[in-house]
Amino acid sequence: MFKDRLDAARQLSKALKKYEGQNPLILAIPRGAVPMGAWIADVLHGQMDVVLVRKLRTPSQPEVAIGAMDETGLAYLSPCAATLGIDPQYVKDEIKLQMKTLKARRQQYSQIRAPIPVQGRVVIVVDDGLATGATMMSALKAVRQHHPQRLVCAIPVASPDALARIKPLADETVYLHAPEDFMAVAQFYQQFPQVDDAQVLASLQTKFTA
Repeated sequence: MFKDRLDAARQLSKALKKYEGQNPLILAIPRGAVPMGAWIADVLHGQMDVVLVRKLRTPSQPEVAIGAMDETGLAYLSPCAATLGIDPQYVKDEIKLQMKTLKARRQQYSQIRAPIPVQGRVVIVVDDGLATGATMMSALKAVRQHHPQRLVCAIPVASPDALARIKPLADETVYLHAPEDFMAVAQFYQQFPQVDDAQVLASLQTKFTA
């Protein structure tokens, strides 16, 4: 469906066109969505920042999420987590590990700038796709606590189940595809490389000095 993340951002920005001129705040979920967020912010003449959340991984399949958490420590466990027989101590240890990562990233990103205030803004939370939806759920809940005027979730592709879970958490959900044969986000991209911290910092630096 998409050549790469920038192609997805181009297509998604067209679906978000009505927010052009409203100075929207685009919050990208690091790291993959940051290049997308920067592109969409440029097209909509808004600002771009990040919302820091981390997925909680299953012990045997780290790419599969059993939940997610934000940088305040608020954790969400998906309903499937209870059925997998995962040791509660593993979950506690995973939360501690991901919190360390979140703190390190916030410290790193704050060297460039402080987080942009959310209150009273049209806020669009962007990711490159939703598999379980856990990370986006944590992001939306975290942003909602800061009282945006309007909270929008924007994704190029999502599993139908994930889409159903996140819709109640946003004022609007903008998506391009929700295929029934969804298996993984990467299957819908011809090119889906990892985005590293250097690229995230470069995007934040560019948007800060623009």
